[in-house]
Amino acid sequence: MHAAWDEVYWLFGCSLIAEEARLYADAGTDPDHPWRPHRVVDRVEEARDVISLTLEPVDGRRAPHRIGQYVAAAVNLPDGTRQPRQYTISSSTPEAALRVTVKRVRGADGAPDGQVSTWLHENAHVGTVLDVSQPAGDLLLDDSDDALVLISAGIGITPVAAMVGDLARRRPDRSVHLFHVDREPETHALVSDVRAHAQRLNDVRTLTWYTGGAAEGPAVRSGRMDLADIDLPPTARVFLCGPLPFMQAIRSALTARGIAPERIEYEVFGPDLWARQPKSGAA
Repeated sequence: MHAAWDEVYWLFGCSLIAEEARLYADAGTDPDHPWRPHRVVDRVEEARDVISLTLEPVDGRRAPHRIGQYVAAAVNLPDGTRQPRQYTISSSTPEAALRVTVKRVRGADGAPDGQVSTWLHENAHVGTVLDVSQPAGDLLLDDSDDALVLISAGIGITPVAAMVGDLARRRPDRSVHLFHVDREPETHALVSDVRAHAQRLNDVRTLTWYTGGAAEGPAVRSGRMDLADIDLPPTARVFLCGPLPFMQAIRSALTARGIAPERIEYEVFGPDLWARQPKSGAA
């Protein structure tokens, strides 16, 4: 039995090594030096405690990326440790400079502040050089004609913003449902980007919930996200982006509505980033 498991782990390890080598080759990256210096060329205050950083490689060679992928940024902290964190690329054009949107994680209930997000908010200004990995990740849009349901919470809006921009540019005819929940308008990042891109779509429905209470309107509601009265195409492709408990609750609601689990993909944002890798089906 032990020999069998050793064989499984060995084969799995070889598969991962081969995939990593392929990614390095595709990005033109030396596997012995996976980090590439990038300079901050723009910084935008998107919302309270949220910034976007536009990054250009110091050597001028932009690595190719696909909409929905992420990069890791590594910083040297004051205590001497070096910490990497992953951030979804929020720019919506693959040929454009990398843009990452970073929420400052503030500690609560005895938990400490986020080390890397705090460092970036306090130190990453125009001209700052950061070590950035090659783009990776497989939370990617397909090119089918199926309706899309993009559901996000908080900073989970970052891949959605990129996807909506990509759809507005390449597939404005695709049916899109955009559902987002945030604490309040002041914490709602990238909202202007999403709205501007959504206006270029031919068939789009948007609805936003604010848990902190906000004036309700045709496209805004107060309280937690509730899809009970929302018409959803049973053959839609669904992308969930947000904290794990949020996605578990929404996934249960979607499957109860008859959407097949294999049509639901997700990406974790928030305290559960250790489970970062996108998956299909069970959350």
